[in-house]
Amino acid sequence: MEQQKLPNATTSIVLGIISFICCLFTVGLGGILFSGIALFLANRDKNTYTEDPESYYNYNQVKTARIIAIIGLVLGILTVLMVAYSIKAMGGWDMYWEKVEETMEEIQGY
Repeated sequence: MEQQKLPNATTSIVLGIISFICCLFTVGLGGILFSGIALFLANRDKNTYTEDPESYYNYNQVKTARIIAIIGLVLGILTVLMVAYSIKAMGGWDMYWEKVEETMEEIQGY
């Protein structure tokens, strides 16, 4: 029987890497979303491999994808917590938006 690749290994790695980028630009929410999907797909491949390990040859790629997805998930959660703490430390949502508006006015003034 010929060995084959696990179907979601590459997709899981790509989504895990995208989750790192999304942690920076989407306040962590995109990172949580993409890493959650990557972790789900990697776990499906892990279960597929467990059922018939002799049929697949890229299980190391799935293990790597799981690690990347878990790191992305943790970073996303930490980013969300950090943003929530920052908003709370500024005095709440209203004070946060006032600070944003002040910063935008300063930027437009230059």
